Amino acid sequence: MIFGSDNMAPVHPDVMAAMTRANAGYTTSYGTDAIMAQVTAQIRDVFEAPEASVYLVATGTAANSLALSVYTQPWQAVFCHERAHLAVDECGAPEFFTNGAKLIGLAGEDGKIAPETLLAHVSGFHKGDVHQVELGSLSITNVTEAGSIYSLEETRALTSIARDHGMASHLDGARFANAMVALGCSAADMTWKSGIDVVSFGGTKNGLMGVEAVVLFDPQKAWEFEMRRKRAGHLFSKHRFLSAQMQAYLTDDLWIRLATQANAAAARLENELSGIDGFQTLYTRAANLMYCGWPRAGHARAKAAGAYYYDEPIAHPANGSADEFLTARLVCNWSTTDAEINRFAGLVRG
Repeated sequence: MIFGSDNMAPVHPDVMAAMTRANAGYTTSYGTDAIMAQVTAQIRDVFEAPEASVYLVATGTAANSLALSVYTQPWQAVFCHERAHLAVDECGAPEFFTNGAKLIGLAGEDGKIAPETLLAHVSGFHKGDVHQVELGSLSITNVTEAGSIYSLEETRALTSIARDHGMASHLDGARFANAMVALGCSAADMTWKSGIDVVSFGGTKNGLMGVEAVVLFDPQKAWEFEMRRKRAGHLFSKHRFLSAQMQAYLTDDLWIRLATQANAAAARLENELSGIDGFQTLYTRAANLMYCGWPRAGHARAKAAGAYYYDEPIAHPANGSADEFLTARLVCNWSTTDAEINRFAGLVRG
């Protein structure tokens, strides 16, 4: 009954097998391996972008920070949601890799930035005022940190505002596949067709050991990204082990199948919990994670039986009321089973 994070899930067997195959013999290093050439072709095909530049790094923090660094000067601002991963969970890495760009967090319901909110903030900036940062980039997250999803229309509205004000648009796609499956659209629809300039295409949360792709739709940015990746220490020498993971991920639509399984598990979990007295969802669940809450007694039963998830009871006295409403974040992954869901829901129900 592990609902703590999709980062905690096992690596898919097909990915492990691909890495074992890649381990045979010798090959060239630093991303010049033959597998990487195939990955580049696969990602270009997935995104319907034959000229896109594709690079692999090992972490989402590196992907987001390096992607933003090629579009944002040190004296510029990056607009994101106030709860965005890059704002609250990346230890200042975006500021570090951009050499000091200012992150400006915007409030918004369900973890999303409303177009009118973005417009109100960017309209107050005046180019050429040495006393304030200039407009730089917009970064949105799909799936959001609240578990919701930007529709294609919402994304297009935001990127249109960004473009009108001379800003590039970045998509943090740590759970890209989960969002795409939920939207029922293509990767191209979610990105460049909706005004996204660069995307962090995640895999670690969806069955990979540790690899994320940065996809730049403007090939003129490619060389700068290569230099920044190397300078930051994120160019792997034995790169084939990153390439092998991504190749397996994209082969026979494994990435889509795994995201579909994770989303379906979360929907089933929500359905099983929704009939329990005192259970409430806090935000709109659209993919594989949800924020919700139920009385303390249900938490106590689940925890005592070994359930693991991120919750608030640790911040409350152990002798609180059994009826006290406490919140939790529940995340499903490709390997979440019906048995886990049934047992967990039964414990919460009591």
